[in-house]
Amino acid sequence: MEEILASIKRVIVEEDAAPPAQRTRGRAKATDEDVLELSDPVSEENGLLSPDAAEASRHRLAALAAVRQESGAGPVSDAPLEALVREMLKPMLKEWLDQRLPEMVEELVTREIARITGKPL
Repeated sequence: MEEILASIKRVIVEEDAAPPAQRTRGRAKATDEDVLELSDPVSEENGLLSPDAAEASRHRLAALAAVRQESGAGPVSDAPLEALVREMLKPMLKEWLDQRLPEMVEELVTREIARITGKPL
């Protein structure tokens, strides 16, 4: 877990240290027309989808939720991204614990024994 966070921090530092010309390389520059202002409410009249596309999307998402419930995966949560991240992190966390937990427990037990007995081990 620490390695992942360190990697993310390195990427952020590298991006901050890069000259502005390099930071925008590979990215299109946004214009005022490209920016969606989230403070402006989208009404049903001028929605982003046509009614047919919105209905088709709702139908497909409902079918996906039904398949998930039938497969025994449980109900679709309110935060599917959090659930996805949690599922992705489980194997990484297990591997990290498998590698480091025995050493951590041994070190903590050794320290506690030394503290109780007053003798360094």
